[in-house]
Amino acid sequence: MLGYVMVGTNNLEKASAFYDALLGQLGAQRNMESDDFIAWSNGEGTTSFSIIKPNDGNSASVGNGVMMAFAAPDHATVDKLHATALEMGGTCEGPPGPRPDFNPDFYAGYFRDLDGNKMNIFNFPMP
Repeated sequence: MLGYVMVGTNNLEKASAFYDALLGQLGAQRNMESDDFIAWSNGEGTTSFSIIKPNDGNSASVGNGVMMAFAAPDHATVDKLHATALEMGGTCEGPPGPRPDFNPDFYAGYFRDLDGNKMNIFNFPMP
């Protein structure tokens, strides 16, 4: 359904190191790259996540109400990836834990990346 998701960055080098560390733990690898763009995926036919320097030459900015969510196989991976995001310079937007107001089985941690984009690592077993 979704082909790719893209967020802007003002520092491609720092942002790529951040996402290499984070997405690598989910088995994602770089699958496309240029001087102002990098994309990661888990393989052919999966949604790619991308960072890019804005094409219009202006600074990248954060979308209000916009958030990307990365699926994790278990709660321990949510905890580990959230910690990695903070160790790499991200900021906490909500520590890992259950979110019973949404669903008793939904477990997530929220953070902002180096450019202020809001992200989520979650585990939600589907029946």
